Amino acid sequence: MRVHVVSDVHGNVEDLKRAGDGADALVVLGDLIHFVDYHEHEKGILGTIFGPEKVAHFAELRRNHRGAEVAAYARSLWASLPRPAEVVEQAVRDQYSELFAAMTAPTYATAGNVDAPHLWPEFAREGLHVLDGSSVWIGGLRFGFVGGALLPPGGTLRRGAPWVPHLRSGGEFDELVDGLAPVDVLCSHVPPDVPELLYDVTARRPEHGSTGLLRRIARDGPRWSLFGHVHQPLAQRVRLNGTECVNVGHFRRTGQPYVLRW
Repeated sequence: MRVHVVSDVHGNVEDLKRAGDGADALVVLGDLIHFVDYHEHEKGILGTIFGPEKVAHFAELRRNHRGAEVAAYARSLWASLPRPAEVVEQAVRDQYSELFAAMTAPTYATAGNVDAPHLWPEFAREGLHVLDGSSVWIGGLRFGFVGGALLPPGGTLRRGAPWVPHLRSGGEFDELVDGLAPVDVLCSHVPPDVPELLYDVTARRPEHGSTGLLRRIARDGPRWSLFGHVHQPLAQRVRLNGTECVNVGHFRRTGQPYVLRW
């Protein structure tokens, strides 16, 4: 059996069309949307709406970890539009129409933090399986899926904002992880809470990982724990007891799926 796994697609439609070539199934671990391009500022949803100069300034603030200024600048950008939520949702739909069409059947997908999962049912079709807090059999192994990323402790979501990332509290995320049947392959967008899997060497900061995934790995001892989210991790893979924990890679940059064989 051969399964190809991708994560952090961020709008890479052309490579996604080929991601399932030669595989019995394709697994997609989220972040389909290309919202901000920190290298080519004219691309992504922000670049399309506001232009490269404004995105360049936004990116500079983010790189220098100036959180309060980032938030204020983002609010000023959205305030310049008459109906920003409608503009963003249409831009997301436009990207999804291409991205979901590019997925080969069968595909098993869960959402990341840069996704709008409430729109996914609009793009449902035969051979495309959307999973979140649920599991499925692929080639005799049970794959369990939990999507989204973790809301920082004490953080809140601005529900009325034009764009709301797909973030969950630790409790909500862990409830979905705990509710899975025993699995052979644990699939999530975020990594388990292991420091070397969480630290992004380019951004020079750690992301938030899941302690619930760690507990599940200890309990089930799955063959693999697969995830993305951290684009340039300090370690791409770590072995925890008998479980191979693997960051499947930043697909927008590599264009290459991670290959799983058994």
